Amino acid sequence: MSESEQRTTGDAKALATEAAKELLTRTGADSFDALVVLGSGWAGAADTLGSADIEFDAVELPGFVEPTAAGHSGRIRSMWVGDKRVVVFLGRVHTYEGHDPMVVAHAVRTGIAAGAQVAVLTGSAGSLRTDFAPGQPVVLRDHINLTARSPLTGPDFVDMSEAYSTRLREITREVDASLPEGVYVATSGPQLQTPAELKVLRQAGADVLGRSIALESIAAVEMGTEVLGLAIVSNDAVGAVFEPFKEEKALEIVTRRSHRLGELLNRILTSS
Repeated sequence: MSESEQRTTGDAKALATEAAKELLTRTGADSFDALVVLGSGWAGAADTLGSADIEFDAVELPGFVEPTAAGHSGRIRSMWVGDKRVVVFLGRVHTYEGHDPMVVAHAVRTGIAAGAQVAVLTGSAGSLRTDFAPGQPVVLRDHINLTARSPLTGPDFVDMSEAYSTRLREITREVDASLPEGVYVATSGPQLQTPAELKVLRQAGADVLGRSIALESIAAVEMGTEVLGLAIVSNDAVGAVFEPFKEEKALEIVTRRSHRLGELLNRILTSS
């Protein structure tokens, strides 16, 4: 089944099951306890997340495509985090790269098909609050999906009222009580928002802004998996003075903190 042939939720799950079988074969795992998707600039977090087992190119598995966005690796790493087997995707693809939402959510579906009961979705984000400075990790309590897309098709509705696990958020607070919670708004990109659009998003209750996480979260919730969302502020999207976005600077902020973020994820996963 090719990328263009993933027309329904059932098709996407079937392809994920095929990829999961190959993933388990390559890693020698019976199953995985959790999956982690690392966002832009987060790849270095894998080095402090746990003990690496095996790593390979994601495109070697059915249904995966190579990321083209800056700061994203197309590698998959099998790891031990304490006594938990974790599959880590060192990057992701986005709709703005020309991919269907089914493809965007494929890594998450594959990890869940391989047994993961916890999905940790990470990313970088612009701050819509003056008290969320660049470098600040934010635990997601909810999201606003403004991509006008979904990784689901069909007549069955999926309840998203508790998309981000209360249990996992409580564990995260126990690990680091200083981490704030916020609402993540997902837009399609690649264009950035105008000052007027940013004002509307703030008025709508959004705290941070990005172009990922939401579609993956929807797919994970539909498959019955607990989700933890964690975004690090990479830039000030809007403050007292509107500052033009500089991709290199934003990526550098996340990359510089990636090892500490890996340590944070280690403590969360070992406690979950």
